[in-house]
Amino acid sequence: MSEKLRRWLIFGFLLLGTIAFVIPTVALLGSRPNQESFSARTPASVQTPAGKQEELQAQAKGYQLVLQREPDNETALKGLLFTQLELVRQGAADVKTTIEPLEKLAKLKPENTEYSVLLAQAKQETGDREGAAKAYRSILESQPGDVKALQGLVSLLLAEGRPEAAIGLLQDTLQSAPNLNQIKPNTVNVISVQLMLGQVYAEQGRYADAINVYDNAIKANKEDFRPVLAKALVLQKQGKTEDAKSLFNTAANLAPAQYKDQIVKLASSSPAASPAPTAPATKQKAETKK
Repeated sequence: MSEKLRRWLIFGFLLLGTIAFVIPTVALLGSRPNQESFSARTPASVQTPAGKQEELQAQAKGYQLVLQREPDNETALKGLLFTQLELVRQGAADVKTTIEPLEKLAKLKPENTEYSVLLAQAKQETGDREGAAKAYRSILESQPGDVKALQGLVSLLLAEGRPEAAIGLLQDTLQSAPNLNQIKPNTVNVISVQLMLGQVYAEQGRYADAINVYDNAIKANKEDFRPVLAKALVLQKQGKTEDAKSLFNTAANLAPAQYKDQIVKLASSSPAASPAPTAPATKQKAETKK
């Protein structure tokens, strides 16, 4: 796996949390699927301490017995899923063990796209890229602006060495956004898609295109620090340190308090260590006004 793709996967592919902006630190993002939103719906018995693999395996068997009698028991499916995820995290199970419960949950709860996104991720992880692409596109057919599905499909296309297809997907989404948002407001989060597109351009070394996308985002979202910071990182990577410094300062002034120190660290880092930020999972305006 290339280092560029690895950065994309770390900062984008697992973007299922609730933070509004992703910076280059795995600790901030975490490597687990939207645990906050899922945990409230997960049986308490799944929440076992790390290392209790035998207990987890026994729980998995218990859920499987329930599912033999009641194949569509949502509680048992969730319990099995999160037990298997924990076993995978501990290295005691293969990712493939999560696919069956995810497929059933995605079918039972099509409105909850997180199951379908996780299913696509699991399939990609096991080498089933065709299945992963199908899962992502299925989401986008009904919800064309789903950021997680877009992010996942873009990462998949990059993994296949198809950056132009990834760029085309994002450009098409932006082109259709005005009509979609007129029919149903907030169908497409335009700035999220712009940030993704800018990152793909930057990863391909198309810095002028990346900056153009970020400039458009800045003009339309004057209180949003993310496109400002993204542009600063691209300029920094190009060695234009003075121009970047001004934008870093602007981004720090616009950003919520919890991101200011991290932006300062990015501004002082070397160009090679400064990947562009990825798209957000939540709306930015509410965050910037806190």
